[in-house]
Amino acid sequence: MSAGELLAATVPMARTLNLDFVETTPERAVVRLPDQADFHNHVGGPHAGAMFTLAESASGAIVIAAFGDQMTRAVPLAVRAEIDYKKLAMGDVTATATLGRPVAHVVAELDAGERPEFPVHIAIRRADEAVTGEMTVVWTLRPNS
Repeated sequence: MSAGELLAATVPMARTLNLDFVETTPERAVVRLPDQADFHNHVGGPHAGAMFTLAESASGAIVIAAFGDQMTRAVPLAVRAEIDYKKLAMGDVTATATLGRPVAHVVAELDAGERPEFPVHIAIRRADEAVTGEMTVVWTLRPNS
């Protein structure tokens, strides 16, 4: 099961929005929100809440892909998020997430008994590649013990 499939299977909101996990690797996650009238705002584009969920889901997918091998000893948790809506989004939108710190550095902190934090940066784009939003989610790996 890919990281995207795992996230979709365990996070009901991702299924509710019919998110399409296009790519999920430790280096990059790409998630698409299809154009759906039920999730439109007052101007006919995707609602801000749907775009937030899209971006947060992309960040979760890359976290699972990058740190899935650490899940027996730590739980990934979103700590905080900030989103900037830049341009009007219409039609399908895609979120591309990248890690803001090397995986090895985060794991080294976990190995040292710390609770590491790391940012995930997400760009939200329309089909014409225009960036309609940017989001940063700071995640932590909370040790199980």
